[in-house]
Amino acid sequence: MRFETKAIHAGLDIHNPSKSIVPPISPSTIYEIDAEGRDESDLHYTRLGNPNRLQFEHLIATLEGGEAAAAFSSGIAAGMAILQSLHPGDHIIIPEDVYAGNRKMVKKIMTGWGLESSFIDMTDLVNIEKHIKPNTKLIWIETPSNPLMRITDIQAVTTLANQHGLKTVADNTWPTPVNQLPLELGVDIVLHSTSKYFGGHSDILGGALVAKKDDEWFERIKLIQKMGGAVPSPQDCWMLSRSTRSLAYRMKGHNEHAEKIAHFLSDYAKISRVIYPGLPSHPGHEIAKKQMKGFGGMVSFQVDADQKEAIAIVGRSKLIKRATSLGGVESTWEHRQSSEGEGSVTPENLIRMSVGLEHPDDLIEDLTHALG
Repeated sequence: MRFETKAIHAGLDIHNPSKSIVPPISPSTIYEIDAEGRDESDLHYTRLGNPNRLQFEHLIATLEGGEAAAAFSSGIAAGMAILQSLHPGDHIIIPEDVYAGNRKMVKKIMTGWGLESSFIDMTDLVNIEKHIKPNTKLIWIETPSNPLMRITDIQAVTTLANQHGLKTVADNTWPTPVNQLPLELGVDIVLHSTSKYFGGHSDILGGALVAKKDDEWFERIKLIQKMGGAVPSPQDCWMLSRSTRSLAYRMKGHNEHAEKIAHFLSDYAKISRVIYPGLPSHPGHEIAKKQMKGFGGMVSFQVDADQKEAIAIVGRSKLIKRATSLGGVESTWEHRQSSEGEGSVTPENLIRMSVGLEHPDDLIEDLTHALG
């Protein structure tokens, strides 16, 4: 069965005894226990499991090619569960330009937990191996990275990790399984902020983890999910399943439009650098071609100006919305360094754009106006 078909049909029959083509929302927080007594496989309390969450977890696991999934109330909650599954004194290797929220989570919360970390350039395999220590347990991959669009060779990193007995997690939020399948490249767990492309309409908050194997480590993560309680509501899971049915076709549009915008910006006189892995000029282009089917809807670029002018450019848009998130059908952009704050390694003249599904010629007209 092809991806597009799986996205539409997977999970529809899970806990759906009705003839409804679209499963109903199940708002109940409790479920009646059988007269014979409680069975661990039965639903009995919604924090531990409910029909809509099980439907979405099956769906996203199917699309990523994993054995199991765990849905969370946000992407950051999913990431936190990964880190909480480790132990005080454990060490992780993580990209220096990782999503700012994850940087803050590690440095401002997990340091107090006793977690050690090295934020490094993940494009250099030798550099990664150099930072492996006796207490290293996990390598965190984010490719393309946010917002510098650096490309990490997933298969090379997972091979290295296996040689040293380390676990790997890959944030696949930007590519989605339409464009990239990290589990096929050896990654142990894939992470998503489902608020982004899975939701696709800027109206859902959620996160998810998908495991290659439903092993002891993932059982620990699922325990953290259920007992920590950072779980999505039945309605959010229902909306995510609904939106995921169109994911393949939305991503085709995002891929196509972003590539067109990247080429437009590359030829624009006031742009000093365009960072998009689909461009041959990108230093990671060959690796991206090897591990990605499409290059995604995100484009970063640096203007030939200072921070003040970069902020002013973002402020002049009429169609492109000034917002910090991404992955919606509407285009958004921002002066990224302003959003990241402390610890940012993003250049002061960089603008990050989430290219939406508007007609690309309308976006180009708005860019031309804003750039001047």
